[in-house]
Amino acid sequence: MIRRTFGVVEKIYEERPGLQEILVRCSAEQTGVNSAVSPSVDLQRPAVNLTELTGHVVVGDRVELNTVAVELNLGTGGQDFVVTVLDRLPEPFTPPGHIIKMRYTPHQTAVLAIEAPESPFHQAIAGFTSLDETPVVCFELHSQLPVICSALSWALAQHGLKARVVYIMTDGAALSLPLSRWLPRLKSLGLLTSTISAGQAFGGDYEAINLYSAMAAAKEALNADVIVVGQGPGNVGTGTRLGFSGVDQGLAVNAAASLEGAPIFVPRISFGDSRTRHIGLSHHTITNLKTVIRASALLPIPRLSKHDLQKLFSVLEDCGIMDLHDVITVDADKGLKAFEDTGLKVTTMGRDLSVERPFFLAAAAAGLLAAQLAEIRMQHSHARK
Repeated sequence: MIRRTFGVVEKIYEERPGLQEILVRCSAEQTGVNSAVSPSVDLQRPAVNLTELTGHVVVGDRVELNTVAVELNLGTGGQDFVVTVLDRLPEPFTPPGHIIKMRYTPHQTAVLAIEAPESPFHQAIAGFTSLDETPVVCFELHSQLPVICSALSWALAQHGLKARVVYIMTDGAALSLPLSRWLPRLKSLGLLTSTISAGQAFGGDYEAINLYSAMAAAKEALNADVIVVGQGPGNVGTGTRLGFSGVDQGLAVNAAASLEGAPIFVPRISFGDSRTRHIGLSHHTITNLKTVIRASALLPIPRLSKHDLQKLFSVLEDCGIMDLHDVITVDADKGLKAFEDTGLKVTTMGRDLSVERPFFLAAAAAGLLAAQLAEIRMQHSHARK
């Protein structure tokens, strides 16, 4: 199996801040294709170029590609990644700050961390003391984010309110925030205010050194009414109790609670998954709620059919989760309808709303609950003024 190959940029078919999606023409000989294909045949490989790491490419550039995830047939969207642009010098680069991300790797890069001494927000974050019950929605899968934001925005709009919503991307899955196609769309629709990439993740509107300082920055520097925290694209699982990147969700609850926020946990619910460990209440959700989380969280459960609700609450009772967390049943249909009205299309593991409605209803329920908490805080804030 090859891990690297070379080719020439043939087309740039999409660009957004921090990222280019390109088509690279490689020879069959270079890509290691079996001998049934003539070495003289050229092959087109879709690829991603992360401009913060490798600069911008133009048609005709010769590039080196990392092909390992595609060769392993992993869920990367079927795209290789540009390692470097060959045959020309990189673009001049003035480091915006002194904090290094992706440290001690060939692609380590300097960023302006929002809490760093050279940041204009340094003093504000240095004075942080508490999240002061700011709602913090903690989710596992990136596909839940657009539904959370849509339901939240819709619910507040019913009362003439608009929240400042800040998304913090953890470094459990994708490290490059521009990989998400959702974030530019959510911002253009006014459903998301700004983004922070935390830990080794990079490419957000703002950079933070860790999850805790990212939450402090969201409140003190960005005046967030609601904070939404979760992985970027590319959740990893192994079928073991602890071996999945979604433990980030539990860590986010712990961080929010320790900083005196109001953590809301988005359950992963499915009746369409072929894997028994994810049917009903996912074993990822159970592990986070029972083992990872060391504080009490608000746990919104969407109103489903009587049969499905009974199954869910039976698991919650049997696992002792009802005694550990505040379980709230939420009628989430209108929140999900608000997402559908945006015209955005979302899938989880390739399955859409028609198959995984309970999954997305859980995300809508969390958005609606966050809106209720945000409304109370916003009204109190206006009253004090």
